[in-house]
Amino acid sequence: MAGIPIDAEGRFAGYASIFNRLDSGGDIVMPGAFSKSLAKRRDRIRLLFQHDPKEPVGTWDAIGEDGHGLFVAGRLVPGVERADALRRLIEGGALDGLSIGFRTVKATREGGHRKLWQIDLFEISIVTFPMMEDARIAPSGYSTGAAIVAATNTIRNR
Repeated sequence: MAGIPIDAEGRFAGYASIFNRLDSGGDIVMPGAFSKSLAKRRDRIRLLFQHDPKEPVGTWDAIGEDGHGLFVAGRLVPGVERADALRRLIEGGALDGLSIGFRTVKATREGGHRKLWQIDLFEISIVTFPMMEDARIAPSGYSTGAAIVAATNTIRNR
């Protein structure tokens, strides 16, 4: 049985995008698509609820690409009503979707699908229904203790 995907301080982690996978909008994010955007604005990417700019709910401790996709580790801000509700929903397994808010910089069309080669990332949201089915908050093995520290250090030291 997987552990609780969020800790008592509201910390969680997961993948906001998976490389080389078709999402429900017909897009495929390619490896390296986030690199320029992360170099430019890593500390200004917002953590929102349902892509709503009026619903900031936390901050990102780490955002980075690895061989699988866009790994994120964040923390909900305690005392914010929506963030407190989200922590309880994530804890209870009622909510686990992640989704990216971006502008396409470079893309190609292939076989009726759009391959995204460069993305300008603005925000990452906790959502009910992610466009990419596997963009999810991970079980606690990813999100707490040594695992989150190791992932954060790896991403920050790139």
